[in-house]
Amino acid sequence: MRYYKLLLIGLVVLLSACNAQRKVLYLQDVESGSEITIPDNYVIRLKPYDQITVVVNSKNPELAAPFNTSTSYNGLTGAVGTTTSTSATQNSLQILTVDSEGCITMPIIGDVKVSGLTREEAEAKIEKLIMDGEYIADPKVHVRFAKLTISIIGDVAKPGRYDINKDQLTLFEALALAGDLTIYGDRENVAVIREKDGKSIVTKLDLRSQDIFSSPCFYIEQNDVIIVSPNKYKAATSEINANRSFWVSLTSTGISLATLLLTIFTLNK
Repeated sequence: MRYYKLLLIGLVVLLSACNAQRKVLYLQDVESGSEITIPDNYVIRLKPYDQITVVVNSKNPELAAPFNTSTSYNGLTGAVGTTTSTSATQNSLQILTVDSEGCITMPIIGDVKVSGLTREEAEAKIEKLIMDGEYIADPKVHVRFAKLTISIIGDVAKPGRYDINKDQLTLFEALALAGDLTIYGDRENVAVIREKDGKSIVTKLDLRSQDIFSSPCFYIEQNDVIIVSPNKYKAATSEINANRSFWVSLTSTGISLATLLLTIFTLNK
């Protein structure tokens, strides 16, 4: 009989361990060697209020210089010549903000609609405008993000705001920046909040399923907010601790009140 009891306890422990493992493993429905198609043509596109740097180069530095000169803008001033643009720091570049209409204002050529374009597409558009205006015959434009950030909060090792330096960043790479989910993070219910057309769109993702690869939020965009909720165990534990603290506080208050009443009764006796 004792042997069967030990066997039963062992089975319960084993089943509990397997169930716990299923709650924390990623991509549980993917077999080893599986081939999953992931869009490889995704790149971040410019949005209103993005900040970018634009550098125009030419074989003739004097022709390019006026396009790289900006007046004081958000506390930054400076000009970048063609010969020094590759080694210049970001603070010496003209920083342009995409306005609410999706445009930037370039020296000489004026407003340029860039919202919805990739960096490469924006570069090609500016080059064409410069050539069409017959300002430079051989312009080479470089567009870079001046500030590209995402926020990761909730049950991750290092919640916070992170700068990203690549146009293709997956959700898994983003979570790695924050040190991955804690053991209490709910892998079935990770939320990505994305601003689009003036609205906040919330997408829920299950990190345990390969369906995540087909989600529009598999690739993270600038200003996305990733929220990792606590799992049911942590939520229940927090509630138990809160209730325990409440009753401990209530008991302590009751004891103090009883002691006070006893003291008053003794002094008046």
